[in-house]
Amino acid sequence: METQNEQWSSKLGFIYATAGTAIGLGAIWKFPYVAGTSGGGAFFLLFILFTLLIGLPLLIGEFILGRKTGKDAISTYKELAPKSAWVATGWIGVITCFIILTFYSVIGGWILIYLMNAITGQLSGLSVDQLGVEMGEIIANPWTTLGAQLVFILLTIIVVARGIQQGIERASKVMMPALFVLLLIIAVRSLSLDGAMEGVRFLLLPDFSSITSETILFALGQALFALSLGISIMVTYSSYVPKTQSLPLAAGSIGIMNIFVALLAGLIIFPGVFTFGLEPSEGPQLIFVVLPAIFEQMMFGQLFLIAFLVLFLIAALTSAFSLLEIIVASRVKKEMSKRQKASWIIGIAAFVCGIPACLSFGVMADVEIFGLTFFDAADQLASNILMPLGALLISIFVPLKLSKTTLLNELKQGSSVASKLFITWYFLLKYVTPFAIIVVFLDALGLFSLF
Repeated sequence: METQNEQWSSKLGFIYATAGTAIGLGAIWKFPYVAGTSGGGAFFLLFILFTLLIGLPLLIGEFILGRKTGKDAISTYKELAPKSAWVATGWIGVITCFIILTFYSVIGGWILIYLMNAITGQLSGLSVDQLGVEMGEIIANPWTTLGAQLVFILLTIIVVARGIQQGIERASKVMMPALFVLLLIIAVRSLSLDGAMEGVRFLLLPDFSSITSETILFALGQALFALSLGISIMVTYSSYVPKTQSLPLAAGSIGIMNIFVALLAGLIIFPGVFTFGLEPSEGPQLIFVVLPAIFEQMMFGQLFLIAFLVLFLIAALTSAFSLLEIIVASRVKKEMSKRQKASWIIGIAAFVCGIPACLSFGVMADVEIFGLTFFDAADQLASNILMPLGALLISIFVPLKLSKTTLLNELKQGSSVASKLFITWYFLLKYVTPFAIIVVFLDALGLFSLF
């Protein structure tokens, strides 16, 4: 039986696994198109500032909660605030992860389909318009998309069922370095294009006249939620962290890696966009429609497209591992004898509940909830309501329920710089982070505007 002593086997294993949680579809898929529609360089600068000043303090807060108790998300709040409503924070995280997994697996299935089509040459020779038609046909096909979604879920279940060290950590140690290597190779190739420098300038040179309230709010939201904050994934993952691990160092490493991956994703996409006369504001279809068209016009483009889709799949899977893990962990309480059964039951349940989201682009496209398809309704509920609500509750909970002495002692373990950082971190977490989250939350609900 696996006991409460289950831990990551190494400091690097924890960082890779946690980085894999943060570096998912948000960094590689969402960041480029949001940056493209929000001013490029100005958005990227704001994203970096918000990641460092708002996202990282909350990330460290979640790390402290998990390592102090050594328990899953729900049990953590029960222990630190017994017989109180704060346990709802853990439940919000578990429920949100389940909802996200139902539609996240749909996108994971699309990646698998695109990867197979790229390998078999079915995407070769297609223009942007033809690729748009191709994408519409792919996501509207119920049997193909459901089959691909099931395969994605099965891959996730198999890894999570093997546990922390033998499953998630082992997979992350291979997949995350592979992701960075592939990103670097493709970015170098993209930067060699004739019009690359125009794309680089768009991404790295801020045009402050392009900053609007929407730009600020998008950057703030991207910074908070690209780190998978607010759903207690980081609480669960840090419950497996030994006391010798430096939490500030781990959080800093993950934040920097997240920024670096976003930068590489932008350097892959925008040089091609400008070289081939496309619009950076194409939106979500940048990855599935515009990027294949860019690779089509490159030498060895099909190989680069396949490589990109492989790393895209890696990013999606490492995030899916964490989504399933937080739910499984809350059920098995680190008892290995229960892990396999729980992983399969919860994983299959997520697939079944995700069927309406998968069919939202085809046979159930006309079925709506509050004017939204099942896919969009699940996304809106998780991303715009439950995630910011969870993040707000955690930012309030940490300084409210844990004394400064307790927080400092936990932060100092394994770290030589914690004492110097503590006052700044505590101020940012207690005052700046909640305010920022409230702004994003109210804006998402349409109740507030900066200007």
